Amino acid sequence: MSIEVRNISRSFGNFAAVNDVSLKVETGELVALLGPSGSGKTTLLRIVAGLETADRGRILFHGEDATDSGISERRVGFVFQHYALFRHMTIFENVAFGLRVKPRSTRPLNNDIRDKVNALLKLVQLDWLADRYPHQLSGGQRQRIALARALAVEPKVLLLDEPFGALDAKVRKELRAWLRRLHDEIHITSLFVTHDQEEALEVADRVVVMNEGRVEQVGTPDQVYDHPATPFVYQFLGDVNLFHSRIHDGKVAVGDWEAQVPKNARIESNEAAVYVRPHEIEITRNGGATDAFKATIESLLVIGPSVRLELKRDDTAQRVHAELSRDQHVALGLSKGERVGVRLKQGRIFAAQGG
Repeated sequence: MSIEVRNISRSFGNFAAVNDVSLKVETGELVALLGPSGSGKTTLLRIVAGLETADRGRILFHGEDATDSGISERRVGFVFQHYALFRHMTIFENVAFGLRVKPRSTRPLNNDIRDKVNALLKLVQLDWLADRYPHQLSGGQRQRIALARALAVEPKVLLLDEPFGALDAKVRKELRAWLRRLHDEIHITSLFVTHDQEEALEVADRVVVMNEGRVEQVGTPDQVYDHPATPFVYQFLGDVNLFHSRIHDGKVAVGDWEAQVPKNARIESNEAAVYVRPHEIEITRNGGATDAFKATIESLLVIGPSVRLELKRDDTAQRVHAELSRDQHVALGLSKGERVGVRLKQGRIFAAQGG
């Protein structure tokens, strides 16, 4: 069951929460709506669900217009960030709730409800907790029960609003992997909201990056990370160093490092911005012709297998961040206060902001 969003807009007073957004989620696809707070991702998800009404635009499910249909007619499964489980009901009854409140004409028999709920609890690997109550479960377990409850009514599509946002980092990472495996098993068309870049890149088939109510870029995790379409996408998907440069003979330079300006860079002035991720920076001890510039190590922080450096350029006093593996750090024998060479392995060139 595909989901198509056509030119959707929604404003609250003078604030445009969603501004002329169009996208399509293919049947069986798992797509992430990724962006900062206020980017419009949750409003868009609620419009798809039928929980919010758009000012303009259409919503289609598998080619059929559902814009004016209520949430029950759309048959969506919705998973909230804070579980929304009924505290007075057992886990079994929480999952069964959507089936028990169906109209009598479509309500399954009790035996069928029991079999379906047990099957769903096994699917989310929590059948042994059927007689417990929500307060007796961990946050991760409650979120899996919320997902089972959403699936119980056999939705056409599954919508998830920051499903792991209320969980600690370790549980969140475990559930991300679990959701990906579950999706690969059941193949239900899914759209989920997150502000966590790593979550979107790890879980989704495609990522929709949103900012200020608009779509900045749509693509696979590799496409949006390796080939960001805009400076916003580049900066939002991880740490980045920004170097200002001027274009001369079709090239930009950062210190002694030069690169050709791509034809698709759409730079109308001679001002350019070069974006370089910390792991795309190489540190040298002895220096050489390929160094972009010289810098002094101001701080050095070991975090597990990685080492993060903050350096100050000799020529401009700009702070630069680099990230090395611990093996590279040990091999170089770096220390705070040391003067080193900095090489740029690669950089992404955009028009300078405001230029």
